Amino acid sequence: MAVNKKWLPYVLIIILAIAVIVIKQYQGGKEPAPKPKTTTTKPKDPASNPTDRDKGFDRRISYLEYSNHAKCRMQCRRISQAEVEEIMQEGKINYNKSDLKNARCPRYAVEGITNDDQRVRIVYAQCNEATTVVTVIDLDTDWTCDCPGDDDKYKNRN
Repeated sequence: MAVNKKWLPYVLIIILAIAVIVIKQYQGGKEPAPKPKTTTTKPKDPASNPTDRDKGFDRRISYLEYSNHAKCRMQCRRISQAEVEEIMQEGKINYNKSDLKNARCPRYAVEGITNDDQRVRIVYAQCNEATTVVTVIDLDTDWTCDCPGDDDKYKNRN
């Protein structure tokens, strides 16, 4: 079969087009499966942008939970839930006091000033399903608190 020289470019273009179509169809079957979406039982904060919780501190309060220790410290140190939420959203992360390589959940120490001028540090543990307030610290005043587990940290020290 002899192809006329004037038809040769057209034949080559058709062959290339067929090759591209075949390659695209072959590669289409090898696309990675989509990542499963993380589901939570908590409603998401509709005013927030979607954020990947594995990439830095997620400041959405819709994921926020409180440990018993944090609740006790908040009551003792007169720090309200609204102030904890405000520090979470507006505070500055102190990376020297944070533990981002924690085996269970990264811990972020976030500092700020409350409505009644308390300088505070709040430690948040950011896990996949929730961000837990671990503890609440007043940086200026040494409050006398009687929270469960306070004495345990000194039991085995010389």
